[in-house]
Amino acid sequence: MTSYVEGALIKDEKIVHFGHISLWSLWHLIALGLLLLPAFGVGIFFLVMAYVRYKTTELAITTKRVIVKVGFIRRQTIEININKVESIQIDQEILGRLFDFGTLIIAGAGNPQAPIKGISAPMAFRKAFIEAQDQSTPVLSPSFEGTRLG
Repeated sequence: MTSYVEGALIKDEKIVHFGHISLWSLWHLIALGLLLLPAFGVGIFFLVMAYVRYKTTELAITTKRVIVKVGFIRRQTIEININKVESIQIDQEILGRLFDFGTLIIAGAGNPQAPIKGISAPMAFRKAFIEAQDQSTPVLSPSFEGTRLG
């Protein structure tokens, strides 16, 4: 069974970087699940929620796009052309800094901001994005023909 990202690739598009959600960002669901496990198995519900959220969140940077898919039954996707992304921001609180997870905020031309919470190694994702964007942007040399100085 292929992932959403692999199934969404178009001709000549390759995956440059995979990202994933951090288990540390799900600590509250895991802790609640473990705490409530003796209470008639109610904790299993929270553990299953954490597992489903972990397994159904996909992030990738390709040679052409940034692709994000969240959800199992109710799917939400964000796909932005790599050249249309205006900014990528990272929001990390104290726990996020300690355990290397945070929120990515992707803003594209004409698109509203798209926050993706609980991403593992957000700085590495940002770095991979900037490198991919640099690779896809052609370098234009300045032309001074027809310019008058003075």
